[in-house]
Amino acid sequence: MKKLIVVGENIHCTRVYKVGGAFVKPRASGGHAIVYGGKGEARELPIPEVFLKTADWENGKIKHCAVAVWQGLYGDAAGKAAAEDYLGYLALRQENSDAAFLDINVDEFSTDIEERCRAIRWVAKIVQSKSRLPLSIDTSNPVILRAGLEACEKGRGNPMVNSVSLERKDAIPVAAEFEAVVIASAAGEKDLPADTAQRLGNIDRLMPMLNAVGLKGGQIYIDPLVFPVATDSNNGKGFLDAVSAIRQQYGVQIHITGGLSNVSFGMPGRKLINQVFTWLAVEAGADSGILDPLQMNSRILAAVDTTTEAFSLAKALLTGEDMFGVEYITAHREGRLGAE
Repeated sequence: MKKLIVVGENIHCTRVYKVGGAFVKPRASGGHAIVYGGKGEARELPIPEVFLKTADWENGKIKHCAVAVWQGLYGDAAGKAAAEDYLGYLALRQENSDAAFLDINVDEFSTDIEERCRAIRWVAKIVQSKSRLPLSIDTSNPVILRAGLEACEKGRGNPMVNSVSLERKDAIPVAAEFEAVVIASAAGEKDLPADTAQRLGNIDRLMPMLNAVGLKGGQIYIDPLVFPVATDSNNGKGFLDAVSAIRQQYGVQIHITGGLSNVSFGMPGRKLINQVFTWLAVEAGADSGILDPLQMNSRILAAVDTTTEAFSLAKALLTGEDMFGVEYITAHREGRLGAE
């Protein structure tokens, strides 16, 4: 197996924990906290009262990175210290698991652009004080993108822009200005591609725009876009076919990546599906993934056992052979897929 370039996806304000689960506990002093650090060194990130009045909390969820951002921007001294420690913990765990970039996203922290700009500057500052890795700025807003890139320290490697596309053409000159590498999405101006031909068509139109501002070869990570197999049994195969076609057309100069864990949304045994899908994607020609590096990196990839029943069932699900995932889901219910 080749080296897998992992864009660590864990510092996102979209990420949730289950209220009452292993990571969200009542505090002895009152209120609730995000608990982290493992046995023997458990630490707490206090959850502010404002989060306890949200629809997410009522539905049994808490956006843990958003809690850290709130504490960093508005908390007291103890809250700020806990927030910095928590983001450092998330960053270092990914760095120690062979991530190449740390993807940060604050788009769901607030609806106010200036507040999100403050948030991404603060997150970038804290993460870079804890980790040596370059950042990937993940946002759909060019103003927030610029704020994030301005906060990226020079000398630690080119930052990444996640992402540019025909829909986000205004991000291309910003990426070039800051000498960033780019994730080039196969999205169209107004819709998502339905097949390999549409993916290639969108990328073929996007590439000249990237080349025109000096972005070429290894500065480009093409993302053919991953869609869940739970909504369409052909989505896994569609991505894999697109990877092969893109690699054939653009050769080894460019990188191919994607939000590989998207494929398992709505399915049981997500970790297994994600690992098998990454293995299949690399076989098809991908060399990167936007992933949780604690669940998938080059070392884990190399150790994937392709001879197991679990691998075969997940592969059949992902290649469309197991229509609607009937065999895979049955095996999960019968406990034949192993520990999650």
